[in-house]
Amino acid sequence: MSKREDILKATLDLIDEEGLQSVTFAKIFKRAKVGSGTLFNYFSSKEELVNEVYRQARLHLAEHLLVGYDSQASLYERYKCIQLNRIRFAVDCSKEFLFIDSYSYSPYITPELRHMDDNSTREALSIIMEGQKQGLLKEMDPQFCYQLLHGMIASVIKGYLVGKYPLDEIHVQQTIEACWKAVRI
Repeated sequence: MSKREDILKATLDLIDEEGLQSVTFAKIFKRAKVGSGTLFNYFSSKEELVNEVYRQARLHLAEHLLVGYDSQASLYERYKCIQLNRIRFAVDCSKEFLFIDSYSYSPYITPELRHMDDNSTREALSIIMEGQKQGLLKEMDPQFCYQLLHGMIASVIKGYLVGKYPLDEIHVQQTIEACWKAVRI
């Protein structure tokens, strides 16, 4: 791992453990095992560093959402693939998922990053719009619909991560189906 990656990982770990407001450069230096000069070679401020952690986490999520995705599959199968991948990412990369979920609307994150466009978001929105055109999904703003689906899954994941219930295959399928029913006509 490069020094830059060490800094990013240390920052994400500290935010996960202590919360953003408690993270200081001194803690990052110590956790990443780098000097202040090294950190400042890469990032000029805490805001810049946090935004890069956010950008990297969003890119990682976007990459995961399209794993095994088949653009020729049925509408429901495409929806299901993306949502299943969202759940897998949330479980396997919980620090990144929780960071994205917690800080997407924080003033720390720049508006440009908050509205970052990627292939997975475009694909998910196209599924929603196609479903609406076919009369399968409720008419609503596609971005709003996307946010509803994400919010339901995020809520389930957070409950699982704090130990409220297991998240076995049955629960995963129930979550995906409940989200589909929430937006289906």
